[in-house]
Amino acid sequence: MPFKSSSKKKYGSSASEKVKGAMHKMKSGKLKSGTSGKTVKSKKQAIAIGLSEARHGGGKVPAKKKSR
Repeated sequence: MPFKSSSKKKYGSSASEKVKGAMHKMKSGKLKSGTSGKTVKSKKQAIAIGLSEARHGGGKVPAKKKSR
């Protein structure tokens, strides 16, 4: 019997909007890092910032993975 995944969404709509906004800012060169204040150039970092903003805003986003 094949494994069937649940159809429950992992991320809410607010999360996708925040990530979309962060990507837009990054592409226009206006997205800044929170700790150092430097301009963000990495796509992965822009996504992480967007998800973090969604988390702080109370959006439906899974918790960050814990390091070992």
